[in-house]
Amino acid sequence: MHIRVINPNTTASMTARIGKAAEAIAAPGTRISAVNPQDGPVSIESHFDEAISAVGVAEEVRRGERESVDAYIVACFGDPGLMAARELTRAPVIGIAEAAFHMATLVSTRFSVVTTLGRTAIIAEHLLASYGFAGHCRRVRAAEIPVLELEDNNEAAFERIVAECRRARDEDGIGSIVLGCGGMADLTGRISDAVGLPVIEGVTASVKLAEALVGLGLHTSKHGDLAFPRPKPFSGRFADWSDARH
Repeated sequence: MHIRVINPNTTASMTARIGKAAEAIAAPGTRISAVNPQDGPVSIESHFDEAISAVGVAEEVRRGERESVDAYIVACFGDPGLMAARELTRAPVIGIAEAAFHMATLVSTRFSVVTTLGRTAIIAEHLLASYGFAGHCRRVRAAEIPVLELEDNNEAAFERIVAECRRARDEDGIGSIVLGCGGMADLTGRISDAVGLPVIEGVTASVKLAEALVGLGLHTSKHGDLAFPRPKPFSGRFADWSDARH
């Protein structure tokens, strides 16, 4: 089984860390390939960043189709380009936010999300409502850490995340915590040990869900809105997308 993990930003060191976390949890026989687009933002912290990065996600899925990838993971907590990616393939495509929310409801009745910045906390709230998990989430908290701090000042960022997780544990009446950034993929165990609650991180959760879907022989439905995009002329630098299946 080949799972392609797509980091939608262009920071290669983060891609490597995300890939390593995915490999550590993958079952024997599962191949993980972690990639990122060549063009786009170095981190994703706004609606605008997500809009730009969604094109890169689509391009990486298109490349993966030429390599017969079995499943894809969109490894940014905003799940940028998720539905568009699902239109491009029959393989399962999993967004790490949606995966983490699902997993949290399986181990607790209420959870809180701890993410990076206040503005991305709002984006996470939109996703909770869109995916139907708003009633399960008590609060979305921001540690007020720019995403690249997870790369450049990892230990200081870790301490701030742990402090916010402890506040969530003590104040929110929850049973588990969801980490709201793909760049936190390698911190899950340490944070869980420090906080004493189940901590769910979306990259690793997505790997196990992808393995389950492929093992069950389930694929992205091509009936309805997730059918392959209809061929039509695209202009300018997007002319190559006139037939998205090729």
